[in-house]
Amino acid sequence: TVASVSGVLLLTAGKYSADNWYIRCERAAKPNRQAERVTAEDAIDIAVLEAIPFDYPDSATEVFYETDEFTSVCPWTGLPDFAHLIIRYLPDKSLVELKSLKYYLTSYRNVGILQEHAVNRILQDLVQLLAPVSMMVESEYRERGGIKTRAIARYDRNNKSK
Repeated sequence: TVASVSGVLLLTAGKYSADNWYIRCERAAKPNRQAERVTAEDAIDIAVLEAIPFDYPDSATEVFYETDEFTSVCPWTGLPDFAHLIIRYLPDKSLVELKSLKYYLTSYRNVGILQEHAVNRILQDLVQLLAPVSMMVESEYRERGGIKTRAIARYDRNNKSK
């Protein structure tokens, strides 16, 4: 069997028997340039997150942060995933400093992470930083391939659940 690559075509010649030959022409697999730019989860910049004091710890204040600009990438295809992200929590003694949260969320831009894993990772990092009474991270990803994804991760200090 002889194989030759010419542009995007792959030509294969082979022998059925002593007198019968075949030639097959196929498309050669193109390298996935998008997937080459995908970074691992260790590129998520948790060091940039900062906590600031919350002066009303017994007030039952509920804090909401929302953005339509959350972006990560599919770990297999490298295609971008765009989401509406909501972070809701009851703080105890700390709030997250907003500029640090913005930089943290931006660090996901080229990270290959499953949509369902992203909300859990954000929840885990923020709970570790803030030790809130409760927290919820919700994402609604834009439709891709005819499927829309919505994922919610929860933490409640009293139930020890995520």
